[in-house]
Amino acid sequence: MGIDLPLIWLLIIGFGIMMYVITDGFDLGIGILFAFIPDRQHRDTMVNSVAPVWDGNETWLVLGGAGLMAAFPKAYAVVLSALYIPLLLMLAGLIWRGVSFEFRFKADEAHKAFWDKAFMLGSIVATFFQGVTLGAFIDGIPLGDSSYAVAGWITPFSIFTGIGTLIAYALLGVTWLILKTSGPLQQNMIRITRPITLALLASIAIVSFWTPLRHPDIAERWFSFPNLWFFLPVPFLVLLACFAIFRCLRGVPHAGPFVWSLLLIFLGYTGFVISVWPHIIPPDLTIYEAAAPVQSLGFTLVGALLIIPIILCYSAWSYYVFRGKTQDGYH
Repeated sequence: MGIDLPLIWLLIIGFGIMMYVITDGFDLGIGILFAFIPDRQHRDTMVNSVAPVWDGNETWLVLGGAGLMAAFPKAYAVVLSALYIPLLLMLAGLIWRGVSFEFRFKADEAHKAFWDKAFMLGSIVATFFQGVTLGAFIDGIPLGDSSYAVAGWITPFSIFTGIGTLIAYALLGVTWLILKTSGPLQQNMIRITRPITLALLASIAIVSFWTPLRHPDIAERWFSFPNLWFFLPVPFLVLLACFAIFRCLRGVPHAGPFVWSLLLIFLGYTGFVISVWPHIIPPDLTIYEAAAPVQSLGFTLVGALLIIPIILCYSAWSYYVFRGKTQDGYH
């Protein structure tokens, strides 16, 4: 029995995307939270909490995109052709956010407010169109329909998943700041964590009902036996995670809310994977149909297995070095 290279590459790409959602999610969330924090000193502290690690966080997005191109070139071509508008808008948001991230510290007093708004807007645009892309992907991409790229991806479902992604990243950002800050800013974060958590819980519930109603094949996968027995614990785990976040907020919270919010995101991500498996382009293209030749998969796998441990070690070291609370600078 040979090695299932397409499956291994799918796991690598899935791991890279999940790491991106976790790591870049909370620093995008910090930009979203600027809408609730008008105080400039508090905003500086928020940005300082991610300044040492935010460049490395986006490495995972590069890994996921490059892995898709190397291992599943047909899927890469279809996704970029069909979803080039939301993906370009996402990249524009990331670029604008990156520029404002640097300029907000160097600008004079007359322009600091502008760069704060730019950082917030870039974070919101990048996050929203990540969610729109996700929703369009779950809905399925029709192969060979050139008109789809213009506006076919704009649906109520994709717009809602864009809003849901904003809420999810805001929760990661607010719980990260609970971990990294103290004093009045931390208390403010504790206060707004509760409504954000409830909003995310409502978003998860709506998507969980909307997806199977919209896609009978996904409903069959979720609710047929014996699959139902395996998936039945998921809603209880979601409720458990929300309850644990609220419980942590009652005492002196530290890492607890952030860890439980990561569990919520992971549960949502696994639900997405289960919904589309084994398709890499729903509803028609499987991972085996889109895979590159075996020789290419094997050759590029060697490079991936070398680079991933380096990224993990670099990221772990960065987070370890800057593991303390953030006040007015890096600690």
